[in-house]
Amino acid sequence: MPGDGMGEKRGQRRKGGQTAAGKKTVADRDASAGKKAVADRGASAGKKAVADKAASAGKKAMADKAASAGKKAMADKDPAADRKRTADEERGFRAVRGLLAAFGVLAVGILALCVRSSSQLPDTVGRVLTASEAAEVTGRNSPLIDYIFLSPNADFPRAGQIKKITIHHMAGDLELEALGENFSDRDRRASANYGIDSNGRIALYVEEKDRAWTSSSKENDDQAVTIEVANDEIGGEWHVSDAAYASLITLCVDICQRNGIEELVFTGDEKGNLTLHKMFSDKTECPGPYLESRMEDIVRGVNERLDGNQ
Repeated sequence: MPGDGMGEKRGQRRKGGQTAAGKKTVADRDASAGKKAVADRGASAGKKAVADKAASAGKKAMADKAASAGKKAMADKDPAADRKRTADEERGFRAVRGLLAAFGVLAVGILALCVRSSSQLPDTVGRVLTASEAAEVTGRNSPLIDYIFLSPNADFPRAGQIKKITIHHMAGDLELEALGENFSDRDRRASANYGIDSNGRIALYVEEKDRAWTSSSKENDDQAVTIEVANDEIGGEWHVSDAAYASLITLCVDICQRNGIEELVFTGDEKGNLTLHKMFSDKTECPGPYLESRMEDIVRGVNERLDGNQ
């Protein structure tokens, strides 16, 4: 039916219109929701960016502040450290300067002592004497002298009075001239008043008024006339020749007579007035077994002559 068909068509148009309107409404809502979602996301992203930027700025500010504080602390600390370092260096320099000054004073003192020592040496030391000089020196010492060569290794004069005789051996068979050359070496710091070679010749190296450096004991050498005797046997008993032994007895008698020693006494230690080098040093066996074994014989031979029995 025509009328029904048109109604149907109008109904379809209304339905279609309603459908289109619904679709539009849905589309608008979706679009609005999308825009809102985009806006929300944008706002969220913006807030996050702002927050991140703020956080980053905060961290940077804190880092800058910390760095600034560190620099300030270092700046505050450095002057104190520099002052301490400077003070330490100055103390070190003062110590070095003090040591150098002390060494300088010591060197000057040693030099002065050397000059003084040299200036105090008799002009007869370390050279061959003229005949008149030799006669004068002999007159102050033993007339038994065959050779004179005075050593610088001595105290001028001795500090004590002559009360003793100390016997040594050369630990060798040296001529008097060779022994004198040894005693003239100042680096050796050794000497004796007299020496006797294996032929029985007698030499003077240090005048009796002066202390020879012989026995490892200043106290002994200040009181003793010291005698070096040559050995005709090297090692073993360190034997001495009969000629050397005879001259030793004669020289001891002469020393005692001129220095008021009435009797020679050997006690085996430093208490007697006849002493041995080994009594004053454990580093030597001087005068060797032979002469040590003859000490009582020497005492007897000297005292008999002092008593006028020979």
